[in-house]
Amino acid sequence: MKKIVAAHIETASRRAETTPSVRWTLASLALSVLLSSLGTSIANVALPSLAEAFNASFQAVQWIVIAYLLAITTLIVSAGRLGDIVGRRRLLLIGVSLFTLASLLCGMAPTLWLLIAARTLQGLGAAIMMALAMAFVGETVPKEKTGSAIGLLGTMSAVGTALGPSLGGALIAGFGWRAIFFINLPLGALTLYLAHRYLPVDQRKAKMERTGFDATGTLLLALTLAAYALAMTIGQGSFGRLNMVLLLVAFVGAGLFMFAEARTKSPLIQMAMFRKLELSASLATSALVSTVMMATLVVGPFYLSRSLELDAAMVGLVLSVGPAVAALTAAPAGRLTDRLGTQCVTTTGLIGMATGAITLSMLPMLFGISGYLAPLVVITTSYAFFQTANNTAVMTDVSPEQRGAISGMLNLSRNLGLITGASVMGAVFAYGSASNDIATAPSDAVATGMRITFAVAAALVIIALAISAGAYRRALRNRLATP
Repeated sequence: MKKIVAAHIETASRRAETTPSVRWTLASLALSVLLSSLGTSIANVALPSLAEAFNASFQAVQWIVIAYLLAITTLIVSAGRLGDIVGRRRLLLIGVSLFTLASLLCGMAPTLWLLIAARTLQGLGAAIMMALAMAFVGETVPKEKTGSAIGLLGTMSAVGTALGPSLGGALIAGFGWRAIFFINLPLGALTLYLAHRYLPVDQRKAKMERTGFDATGTLLLALTLAAYALAMTIGQGSFGRLNMVLLLVAFVGAGLFMFAEARTKSPLIQMAMFRKLELSASLATSALVSTVMMATLVVGPFYLSRSLELDAAMVGLVLSVGPAVAALTAAPAGRLTDRLGTQCVTTTGLIGMATGAITLSMLPMLFGISGYLAPLVVITTSYAFFQTANNTAVMTDVSPEQRGAISGMLNLSRNLGLITGASVMGAVFAYGSASNDIATAPSDAVATGMRITFAVAAALVIIALAISAGAYRRALRNRLATP
């Protein structure tokens, strides 16, 4: 794994025509992304062990995962904007330090609720690292090589996601559950050293150029996103009264947030940015596509175990194919984006995802596991192409003072899509299976549910494709009309 990571860093750095110091800068950013994605995936495999260790229910230990995701989702935009104001290098160093310290607290936690609190702090550190890693790309590589650098970060995210379950399982088997948090200490220390040594020093701003931090907007946005995320996760796809109340709170909070942003001198998010159709389309398509990607994680385990009758080890192996393919594809996708342009690669990715979703709704019933794996590879490869090109399109021309906030919004759109997908696509799957308990549903009912779920997924990707194509055509007309 170290050789693969080193090879990706070396390749991206060489193609970007970077100096050795910039190469190490990219290494520090790649490690930041790797740590944050590893923190998401490595904890899932430990839930059974944690339930036993703390004598807690599965619903209770699920908060170890939810707390981390909630912290990232609610704070990632604020973290990006704060980096724009106080300095990205300074805040990234704080984020890496916080993540590492929180990992130590997680590993030492004597009770479940202290572990959940420490995971929340860890999520805050991860939000800072995720928001600022992409924002630094514009300061470290030439504009024409942005796609290669963003592809590298995408590779590290996929490597962390793929590595988490296998690494976590090995650590738990050998050293116990606390080891999955202690492993972050040497990685965090290395990331902190490289970031401190090689990241470009923050430029001092004159007092007239400094902007204030929008505390009111930050609080309103955090409460809004927390309410929405909880509405999508509580009940595991079964909407009740509490879910509706939380959605109402999120709706009201969104209105109050926009009202507050229109009246502050230093807004957290400049609402005028959304008048730029390309940005709004990129954020919307990112959320839709992430919703579809979550369907592979929600539906896949049930279909593989119930319909194809695979054991747990084989299910885990098949599910690891997706992240592994993304890890191999993201860097080449970045190089193609630099060569062919963002719109071409974005469109190719969306068409590939729609094709993969359609075939995934049909082929497994005819060809079994091979009929499942082939469309999954198409979907995951196409997703890596889309994500790399879409992120590059947004981050290439963004102004330096808004890089952190925009990077945070890109990550937020992805996270909201994943959270929504876990709830909505799970509900579609349950509806298609005509069963209240998927775990005990007949195999043919699960197969029907999967067919319906990925038909809906294909429709969502086609909508994303229409949004992307429409925004591109309108932007092209505007450019041609400008003298």
